[in-house]
Amino acid sequence: MKGSIVMARVASGKEVLEQAKTLLVNARTIEELKQAQAVVLPLELGLSMEQTATAIGTSIGWACQLRRRLIRNGGMRDTTRPTRGGRRRQNLSREEEVTFLAPFIEKASAGGILIMSEIKQALDARLKRKTSLAATYSLLHRHGWRKLAPDKRHPKADVLTQDEWKKNFKIPSQELTRSGKQKDSCA
Repeated sequence: MKGSIVMARVASGKEVLEQAKTLLVNARTIEELKQAQAVVLPLELGLSMEQTATAIGTSIGWACQLRRRLIRNGGMRDTTRPTRGGRRRQNLSREEEVTFLAPFIEKASAGGILIMSEIKQALDARLKRKTSLAATYSLLHRHGWRKLAPDKRHPKADVLTQDEWKKNFKIPSQELTRSGKQKDSCA
């Protein structure tokens, strides 16, 4: 064994090499490009899977998986597999959201104001569970609504205490003019 040369396995996939080359040029996604590269680089340039994985920016295992997938599909794109994206955790479909918001939008178009607490309570009742306020804001945002005016006052504000303070607060300059004397601040 001392002078023997260990040969790497010959890369499979020669039957889909031409389709892979075509896919290199016509790839629509990064994954398709990497799949084609995972087939073409070992067969055309004689790269090992480790070198191929480094060249396409993946792990060796993922490069092998991309390669096998393309070979299994005969060099064609895998159009049957669903892609990521979309609303996977939606509370209501788009159409249901439109019908849910219809009474609120009618009220707003007649000059009314959209009150978030009312919409949130209606949404909680519709879903039969509690939702976050952010979910309600997101619902309105998806349908083109946004907060236009700030709240008039803080929800925890005590109006009576504020009115009392306004009545009894004395401005220092008013205090000076009423007495007619100026107080000595350095005394």
